[in-house]
Amino acid sequence: MAVKFYRKENQVPLEMHKVRVVQKLSLHPVEERLKLMQQAGNNTFLLHNKDIYMDMLTDSGVNAMSDLQTAAMMQADDAYAGSESFYRFKTAVKDVFGCEYVLPAHQGRACENILSETFISKGKYALMNFHFTTTKAHITRLGGNVIELVRAEGVKPQSTEPFKGNFDLEKLKATIEEVGPENVGFVRVEAGTNLIGGQPVSLENMLAVADICHNYGVKSILDASLLQDNIYFMKTREAQCKYMETKEIYHLLADKMDIIYFSARKLGFARGGAIITHNKELNDRMMEFIPLYEGFLTYGGIDVRSIEAMTQGLYESLDMEYLSQGPEFIAYLVKELADYGVPMITPAGGLGAHIDAQAFVPDMPHNQYPAAAVAAALYIVGGIRGMERGTLSEQREPDGTERYAEMELLRLGVPRRVFTLSQIKYCADRVKWLWDNRQLIGGLRWTMEPPVLRFFYGTLKQIGHWQEDLVAKFRDDFGDSL
Repeated sequence: MAVKFYRKENQVPLEMHKVRVVQKLSLHPVEERLKLMQQAGNNTFLLHNKDIYMDMLTDSGVNAMSDLQTAAMMQADDAYAGSESFYRFKTAVKDVFGCEYVLPAHQGRACENILSETFISKGKYALMNFHFTTTKAHITRLGGNVIELVRAEGVKPQSTEPFKGNFDLEKLKATIEEVGPENVGFVRVEAGTNLIGGQPVSLENMLAVADICHNYGVKSILDASLLQDNIYFMKTREAQCKYMETKEIYHLLADKMDIIYFSARKLGFARGGAIITHNKELNDRMMEFIPLYEGFLTYGGIDVRSIEAMTQGLYESLDMEYLSQGPEFIAYLVKELADYGVPMITPAGGLGAHIDAQAFVPDMPHNQYPAAAVAAALYIVGGIRGMERGTLSEQREPDGTERYAEMELLRLGVPRRVFTLSQIKYCADRVKWLWDNRQLIGGLRWTMEPPVLRFFYGTLKQIGHWQEDLVAKFRDDFGDSL
């Protein structure tokens, strides 16, 4: 239940934790930030963390762990095989999800590699509400095809639809029939949808997808990396979930889905991942790839201290006070910016606040990478590192032509229990200034474009000299301020 303030104008999200360890930050002068951004090839991934004031690149592996997670790491059983740390983790999976079989892997994309190696081959199809970058890369690398079946509302920037990540169920059935059930490697539900604004999927929709898969004899897979946020939205936006216990929802999903996998860098605020199932036959098919790619079956490439933190984090993922912290701070930032006129993805989703970069710089063509340009501009004016989630994050078609993203987004990730409210308000202030000066933002072009997952380490340069003009305007408005 939300805590209400006596004076309405004072209403803000209330932290349900206290800070006991701090890390010093730095905020360089704007001229230095310009130099650093250009040295990084206008790619926020290539910035050094020491040069960043607010790291809003992601919520993956950068959430603050609880005191109980830190304490749990001290009991780690450091063994290559048969570690008790793994068996404690397996017990937690059984308690939280109800699943008997657990395959550890070092993070979510490692799970995707195992799933793709097991179920995808040349000509197979993976059907999903929306793709994630690494998921798609693993599937296409093996000759598979990705088909996205999110409902039309999912790619509308502004909406009142509470579950924009939902599958179009009729399209799902039609697509399975069109390609043939035998040619579907799996149907993947991403809850919530990373590349379209962290938008959630309803419990009703997920259960319907699982039933459709069962009826056609097709495997259903749930990517539960962002399930904590998704369950918060289920509990607050979906009538049937309001009075359900969080564990009841976890168990219901695990009972209906053939396989669940997750990155613990998001689910549980630790570092690691796992593939879990009730089905021994499916478990055994995937199991042979764990020693090949990850490590032995009781550590899967994860250090045992992180396994202990994962274990405690899974239990904490049942606590609505923990679950609420991300979505409530994100909603506050989205409202602050939307009220000012900044084009935001609404309703607010999980993971972070998402700026509609195409509307931010509406005259910029996709092939000048508007979301990446706005990301570079925001670092220059605020020392804030966001992540491009648009055309730059896509991969080229086999013939080399550019695949334009359906949405050009700048994601401002909100790691859990990391930022204070004053920092969130600082972020909003700098975005507002940039919005008022958006006419200065120009495009980018490649200087080095990798063939795979180019957004991670490719480099670009500004078209013209717009970044210097932006710095000059900043100095005019802010004087000697950083």
